Amino acid sequence: MLFDILSSVFMPTALGLLGWRLWGWPGALAGVACGAAAVQVVHTLRGRRFVQWLREPDLNAPSSTRGLWGDAAYRVAKMLRGERERVRESAQRLDDFLAAIQASPNGVLLLDSEGRIEWFNAIAGSHLGLDAQRDLLQHIGNLVRQPAFTAYLAARNFDSDVELIGQQDRPGRPVRLSVQIFPYGAGQQLLLSRDITALAQAEAMRRDFIANVSHELRTPLTVLAGFVETLQTLPLTDEERATYLGMMATQSERMQTLISDLLMLSRLEGSPQPGMSEQVDLGAMMALCQTEASALSSLLYPDDAKPQSLIFGPVPGFGLTGSASELRSAISNLINNAVRYTPAGGRIEVRWEQLPDGRARLAVTDSGPGIAPEHLPRLGERFYRVDRSRSRESGGTGLGLAITKHVVQRHGGELQISSTLGKGACFALCFPAVRVQVFGACA
Repeated sequence: MLFDILSSVFMPTALGLLGWRLWGWPGALAGVACGAAAVQVVHTLRGRRFVQWLREPDLNAPSSTRGLWGDAAYRVAKMLRGERERVRESAQRLDDFLAAIQASPNGVLLLDSEGRIEWFNAIAGSHLGLDAQRDLLQHIGNLVRQPAFTAYLAARNFDSDVELIGQQDRPGRPVRLSVQIFPYGAGQQLLLSRDITALAQAEAMRRDFIANVSHELRTPLTVLAGFVETLQTLPLTDEERATYLGMMATQSERMQTLISDLLMLSRLEGSPQPGMSEQVDLGAMMALCQTEASALSSLLYPDDAKPQSLIFGPVPGFGLTGSASELRSAISNLINNAVRYTPAGGRIEVRWEQLPDGRARLAVTDSGPGIAPEHLPRLGERFYRVDRSRSRESGGTGLGLAITKHVVQRHGGELQISSTLGKGACFALCFPAVRVQVFGACA
């Protein structure tokens, strides 16, 4: 800048002195005018280069520009570099923000003031069946045509959510979504979608559970109330009174069994998983289970009927770590179920084996009526029965398999069920190798 000032003064002065020396005062005036004109031309050329650079500026000032214009170009270039850095940082923050939204387990969709789609993440596309290449700038009401959502949009009451059927909903695999719209900005809207399938199923299970418990308790309570009223109002013989009291005792025992199973399920769900310190003697446990199964079989099918054939395999040459009481309950449930549902003269085989990968497997195989394929996926649900009337007649509560499934899962294993209608069934408990302790050769 100092050079520009000096040159602007020096050139007219120098030319003015030269003109004065050659032609006197007229020459001096002419020299000053020519010097000023030369300075103006130089500044004009630099200004033109600066203006040309401004039309397509880069991050570096033009090297051909000097003086005031060069200083201005340098400062503009510096501002451009700072602005571009801020734009880059803002773009990076936006990319990070969008990446975070893409990683969200919930669907996020942006709508303009007219309800047209501006942007959505992959989860929202999956939930609502949208395509990013096809559906941008389309009205959301034209793409999500479920009546509940249409009414939700029309009402414009976005204080609560609306439940929709997910795009991936299939028979046997329901998908439920919670969708809510939040207005923001200048009439824009944020739509959030959340998969509530598990919550909906849990709520349905809770309702079914309460209904089933109420139903299971109502029946024996009704019977008890009827017998009590009979004993109170009718003159009965000692034999009739004894018969009614026996029936009442049976119904009371049924309620006690149901409550006991419910309490056990509650304890299983609320307690920590069994540790690895307690060792379970399977030989002694299987001896007790065999005694119980034989007694139950004799009770259900007395001597005048063709007895069942109960076959227990050799004592396993290994043990398990876990809760002995839980394991005994799970094993007894499987064996007793087989005894209850296998007709007289049928065959029930109970056998332990160690699989090649080190896991232990208990298989209870019967020659009963078998189970239809449509029932197999639901076995293990609370109160689910293939034959409700027969289950109640045999004394079952509908919770035995649910308890067994909980126990084996708490021990890191799984319940395996296979059956062919009319050809019996096989219920197996498979335990992980980490819980198997081999202490000798199998007998």
